[in-house]
Amino acid sequence: MKRSKTLSIAAVVSAAALTLAACGGGGDKADGSDGAAAADGKTLRLAINQTEDYPSTVALTSFGENLSEATDGRWSVDVYPNEQLGAQAEALQLVADGAVDLAVVAGPQLENLNKDFVVFNLPTVFKSVEHETSVINDPEITSELYSSLEDQGISVVGGFTAGMRGVYTKEGPINTPEDLAGMKIRVQETDTNIQMIEAMGGKATPMSFGEVYTALQSGVIDGAENAEPSFVTQKHYEVAKYFSYTDHLINTDYLVINSDLLKSMSEDDQKIFREQWDGFLDEFNGLWEESISTAIDEAKAAGVTFTEPDKEAFAEKLAPLVEKNITNDTQQKLLDATRAAAPAA
Repeated sequence: MKRSKTLSIAAVVSAAALTLAACGGGGDKADGSDGAAAADGKTLRLAINQTEDYPSTVALTSFGENLSEATDGRWSVDVYPNEQLGAQAEALQLVADGAVDLAVVAGPQLENLNKDFVVFNLPTVFKSVEHETSVINDPEITSELYSSLEDQGISVVGGFTAGMRGVYTKEGPINTPEDLAGMKIRVQETDTNIQMIEAMGGKATPMSFGEVYTALQSGVIDGAENAEPSFVTQKHYEVAKYFSYTDHLINTDYLVINSDLLKSMSEDDQKIFREQWDGFLDEFNGLWEESISTAIDEAKAAGVTFTEPDKEAFAEKLAPLVEKNITNDTQQKLLDATRAAAPAA
């Protein structure tokens, strides 16, 4: 997805701009004055597609409060959950254009801007969430990749886990790839995610996260794939009563910031910003672990059946996708570095 192609979402950008204007304007400083230069401080608008009580939303709210305290109020963050500023593709474009300051987007969205992000979006690459977390926040591995979008107006602050993903369905559990035959499964909007579900035996149906509940309810799709916290906070368990631990992918979310905005911060404020990001990661990781067990308990209480399918059968189907999608030396080096960072078995 080149930047020129994303201009087709101008209507969404305009709508979001109206929302921002109603909330005080995209260019206002923290003191209420209007100023194009943000070096002296600003209330940052952050877009996220999750609910108010989702671990990343909670931890990002704390991040904003701590940033304000550490900068004596120069910089603060207003978090807009539930796709208030648009779905992830639109929010990403708004960050690039400077209409929104920060956004949380999934790995496939960044893959659409730079194919080298594909390495972290492929099944079987990460062996565990701990492996993923260590890699995506290791500057020796990620620095060039994360800075590669700056000419498009986007800087990647860092990443955090979106969890080990399973498949949840309306009509019966998924035990083998054959059980997915003919089933329409929602995926994120990227070629590799489409390939993934098709390799697993299903029929991939790309759509934004906010559309999934209605699509499940109406029968447009038969199921979706995600981690337990998203399954529960979005109430998908109300219409999909079977969650199968296929463990087919460990997904990553990223915090992105408008590049010009980041550069406009003083060196001291950039340092504080990074320190508060580290604090976010510590809080988020703790909340994430708690949210998994809480989500499982809530879903079971609502009548959801959790099953353990034949994971090796799925892994065998997915293994060829790695070789198929690694197409240049940069991607191969990223893959090699990621594999080298895996903990010993």
